[in-house]
Amino acid sequence: MDDEDVICQINAQVLAQSGYQVETAGDGAIAWNMLNQKGYELLITDHKMPNMSGVELLKKMRAAHMTLPAILVSGVMPTEELRQNPSLDLAATLPKPFDPNELLELVARVLRRGTNGPIQLPSSPANLESAQQ
Repeated sequence: MDDEDVICQINAQVLAQSGYQVETAGDGAIAWNMLNQKGYELLITDHKMPNMSGVELLKKMRAAHMTLPAILVSGVMPTEELRQNPSLDLAATLPKPFDPNELLELVARVLRRGTNGPIQLPSSPANLESAQQ
């Protein structure tokens, strides 16, 4: 899910072409409804979305005891908010802009690893600094 429809569609297409089944939502409230209607293996959410931020979506998920791994994507990571909410249990963060190959590598690594802690991309050493502190 991404606040920019074009970027969201490009990312969805990249993932779909790599064999993943992808569903998108243009805002956090729609994403929340989708999460409650269906089982998913992974959530990729932008932080800045209409109606509900990515962090707010993650808080609702965790309060509802949804344990699926989640990747937070953002142009400006909400570092302080992530520090204050370790229970969000992010699998990874991915700062914008990113290369589609970074997205594919991260998704593959998160799905292989499951919910066993955050993953850091080798090409982005500061990638998870905020989530790990």
